[in-house]
This record gives sequence, C-alpha cells and structure tokens, in this order.
Amino acid sequence: MTATLTPLSPSPSAAATPTCRACGSALTHTLVDLGMSPLGTSCRRAEQLNQIEPFHPLRVWVCDACFLVQLPCVTGEGRTVSEYPCFSSSSESWLEHARRYTDRAIEEFRLTPAHRVIEIGSNDGYLLQYFVQRGIPVLGIDAAVNVAETAIARGVPTRIQFFDLETARALREEGVQADLLIVNNVIAAVHNINDFVAGLKLVMAPRGILTMEFPHVMRLIAENQFDTIHHERFSYFSLLAVGYVLESNGLTIYDVDELDTYGGSLRIFACHREDPLRPVTPRVDSLLAREREAGVGTLDYYAEFADRVRETKRQLLNFLIAATRSGKHVAGYGTPRKANTLLNYCGIQADVIEYTVDADPGRQGRYLPGSRIPIRSPDWIGRTRPDYVLILPWHQQNEIVPQLEFIQEWGGRCVIPIPEVHMVT
Repeated sequence: MTATLTPLSPSPSAAATPTCRACGSALTHTLVDLGMSPLGTSCRRAEQLNQIEPFHPLRVWVCDACFLVQLPCVTGEGRTVSEYPCFSSSSESWLEHARRYTDRAIEEFRLTPAHRVIEIGSNDGYLLQYFVQRGIPVLGIDAAVNVAETAIARGVPTRIQFFDLETARALREEGVQADLLIVNNVIAAVHNINDFVAGLKLVMAPRGILTMEFPHVMRLIAENQFDTIHHERFSYFSLLAVGYVLESNGLTIYDVDELDTYGGSLRIFACHREDPLRPVTPRVDSLLAREREAGVGTLDYYAEFADRVRETKRQLLNFLIAATRSGKHVAGYGTPRKANTLLNYCGIQADVIEYTVDADPGRQGRYLPGSRIPIRSPDWIGRTRPDYVLILPWHQQNEIVPQLEFIQEWGGRCVIPIPEVHMVT
C-alpha cells in the first residue's frame, strides 16, 4: 500500500489553520506527527520531578506551495535569553570545521583588516576567534547572555541582542555593515523568516557575501533523521525552499557546499540580487536538479516518511525491551535536543535506559525532559559497565565511538539509533 500525506481535518476557523512562515499559504499536509514532547532545553532538577512538565504537539507540516518543512512555534521568540545550554567550543570537530571555514573564507574572499565579518548567532566566539587571530575585524551578535559573555571574555566583540530587521536598521544607522555575513544553524530557529532575511540583506555591504549553514531536509528525509525535529527548530530547508526565501528578499544563492555536519548540511553562498559579479555556479544548478529529480518539489516525496519513522520506533523498542528482559544494562551517551525527540516519541524512560552522560557539570545531576532519565558524569560508564551505550548524538559518532573503545573490555557495545538501529562493529 502506498503511503499518503495526512490532510488536516476541516478547521472550525481560519485562525486555527497554521500558515507557512515563508510564503503564507495554508498548511494542510502533515509530514509526521511525533506526538507530545517537552522543550528540549529544559533539563529538570531533582526538586522539579514532582511538578507538571509542559508538553507540546510535535506535528510537522510541509507547505504545498514552497515545500518548506516546518512546525508551529510554541516557544515564542524573545529578544534575549539569559542562558543557552550549548557552547559550540565544546566540540573539537566543530572547532576544526570553523578553522577550515576561516582559512577558506579569508583566501577566497580576499579578506583584509579593511573588511568586517559579522556572525549572527555567534555563540561563544567559536568561529570568530579565528578571524580575530588573523587580524580581521569581527562582530558577533547573539541573544544568549551566557555564551555571548564567554565570547567577549575570549576577545571576540559581541553584542547581546536578538537579530531582526529592526536590529539591522540600527546597525546601518551606526555605519556597521558586513563584507562577510555568517549565519550558521540559526535560520531554522527563526520564527519570522522573512523579517530575519530582510535584516540580513540590509546589514550586508553592497558587495557583501552571506554564507549560511543549515541541515539539509533532503538528508533528513532520505536518512530518516526524524529526531533532528524539535520545538526549538521551526524550519527544515531544502535548497529549493531556502532559495525561495532568499529570492523573495532580494538575495541570490550563487554557490553551495554539501557538508557532513549535523547528519548532512548545506552551506549556501548568497549575494545581493543586483550584484552582477557573482554568477551562479554549476553546483547550485546540479543540487537543484537532484532535488527536483528526487521529488523535493512534490508532495509525493514526503509521503512515506512517517511510515519509516514508525518502523524505527518499533526497531528501537524491540531492541531495548529484548536487552532489558535478558538482564542487560543500557546507558545513554549525550544529552542533545534530538535525544528528547527520540526518547519521548518512543516512550523510553529510566526503566529502560538507566542514565545518560554529559561532560557539562551544569547538566550532571539533572534529568532529561519528559523521559526523566538521569544525567551523570561520563565516568559512570566505567563505574557501572553497561552492556550497551546508546549514542544519542549519533551525528557525532565518528568522534564519540573511539572515545568509548574501553567498554569493549567488558564486552560493551555502542548502539546507533538512526537511520535504523545497529551496533557498531
């Protein structure tokens, strides 16, 4: 039987029907329904375990006009936040990714101390620090106080503010413009996409270049990466969809890279539409052709995804239930937001996965949202000697699995849940 997209039931009022945040069309096609899930950043303290925890529907839509995959915003969009749980500098592989990007950008764009690099969502200065080391003026903009203060302490000039069109206008009035504007893994978390992208265009110098990285929805669909969907990430882009958004706001994608980060990402290069000196490369045309050939611009492409998601849930539950029934012990590794989607959708709690580990002392002693699985320090793995360690940030398995080779001393095995459950050999 061929799977079909599930249409919404007739809405009692127009206000109850969600609309596409890119083109404004009514959303009537469900990509996948992942049930009810708490916010992925809300690790619980022990004294909160007896309190009610808010859960929100994690229902994902696909627009039949611009084919942006998206979910409604349930978290709001504040101007600043006091704390963001992820410090980008904690991952050595991500730092190496940033170093390679810096070297390429300086050479390819011929950046000098006369230019300025601005990064939106600059986190703890993980990337801009390398431009600073090369003598290139930078400005970071981030709405999270804790990571921005870390960047400032690192010597990376950073403004603690939310970026939108209003912020871009204020920067223009100050004479601040970007010769290179960097937006890495931010646009997916923006509710008002068109306002945000209009701000990007405004803050770019006349010959300015925008580079933007985001997970590629074509990889998400093809490789069953449903756990990358969570409440804090509203949009999931193909090149086709992001091109629509940028073109609608006066920007043109002229080049694209395919990356392995976050399970498969795109890095797009864009300029002002009126900039005549940056012709569109064959890489853009080639990827657009591959997307169209795969069917990204048709509803049929998305139809079987929900069936594959349900099958992965069954596989994981079968594995974990069989392991616990046979007396085996299972631990988790990591506390990424994708873990909360996976665990809550599958209904997995601490009676199956006894604990997970995180190197961040601020998370140790807390509990994962919804599943209430306790978070321990990494040395718990050596102390408790679990039979299986489920790698929750599976996109970093090449970095994590070698660190866990010592579990083989007692016959322990690493388990990867996505795209299908399998043990590392």
